[in-house]
Amino acid sequence: MKKDFKKFGHQKEKPEFDSNILDLARVTRVTQGGKHLSFRACVIIGDRHGRVGYGVEKGKDVQIGVDKATRKAKKNMIKVAIVNETIPHQVTVKFKASKVMIKPAPRGSGIIAGGAMRVVLELAGVPNVSSKIIGKTKNKITIVKATFEALKSLRQPVLKSAINKIQPEAVKLEKVVIIEEEDKTEKKNKIKE
Repeated sequence: MKKDFKKFGHQKEKPEFDSNILDLARVTRVTQGGKHLSFRACVIIGDRHGRVGYGVEKGKDVQIGVDKATRKAKKNMIKVAIVNETIPHQVTVKFKASKVMIKPAPRGSGIIAGGAMRVVLELAGVPNVSSKIIGKTKNKITIVKATFEALKSLRQPVLKSAINKIQPEAVKLEKVVIIEEEDKTEKKNKIKE
């Protein structure tokens, strides 16, 4: 007979975002008094349902740097446009020395990407996408920044039927006309009484 040792209310909660430490580097700052050692962390977080963010921070200890980068990543969250399990259109973006291209892929192809781009696209939750790092740099942080600029530039497609149905100016004019007509009828009723 097995005994259940789980205590009531002490179950481990699943975090809101999945995170990945993309880059961890030991950096030094030379001052008059000597060298100051710190750790730089680049953290990518995402919910795998269209939201993703990144943060780059430094700390005196690895854990402090990672915590600061995670907090910054939560502030820098973006929403990725996903249509039919892929992105809406092809986009090419240059950021500093890195240049990235992201384009839609057919259903079932998965994420075709390398290095830092793969991590960002996986945590964003894009199921099918094809991408390429075109720039000469191997710097992960600039590649991540270029990927985020590319994902920000994606636009959600709008159907032509939806555009024809919704015409903001006409809606505003109808409301104005209706309000004016109601005011006139109220004035006429007051005059008659």
